[in-house]
Amino acid sequence: MHTTTTGTAAGIETRAVPAPVLDALRRTDDAGRARTATVTEEGGEPLRCCLTRARPGERITLLSYAPLLRWAAETGCDPGPYLETGPVFVHAEPCAGHPGGWPEGFHGGPRVLRAYSADGRILGGRLGGPGELPSLAAELLADPATAVLHVRAVEFGCFLHEVRRA
Repeated sequence: MHTTTTGTAAGIETRAVPAPVLDALRRTDDAGRARTATVTEEGGEPLRCCLTRARPGERITLLSYAPLLRWAAETGCDPGPYLETGPVFVHAEPCAGHPGGWPEGFHGGPRVLRAYSADGRILGGRLGGPGELPSLAAELLADPATAVLHVRAVEFGCFLHEVRRA
């Protein structure tokens, strides 16, 4: 997993789905299904492996992912009903991953930043446009009650990536 602080909002770390998790998900996703690859004709799908958009002709996979599952195992919390599973696009084969920094070209519209407490409960969220997201993330993470943020699509609610303190 590649992580870094951003120039626009120092102190935050943007995280794509980690490579070891992707390896497991490509075999069996978090819904227990084996996934198959497709070739995208038009491109544009948001890839959670590298935080870029798919290009026409790339092999991608749509799979089920529970973003709080591994964080809960790492921290020992129990997110209870907030342990949701949803669809994410990834490259069908391993890629270079996210190079770090805020994924500027990844966010084409408004997003919700959802804040979670250390015990895995939702604390709240903020809506923002692409240019506002790094500073909103830094603002939410300045609250000591916030342990982790999820950036989500407004239109479908899909998980896009995680943000933590650097």
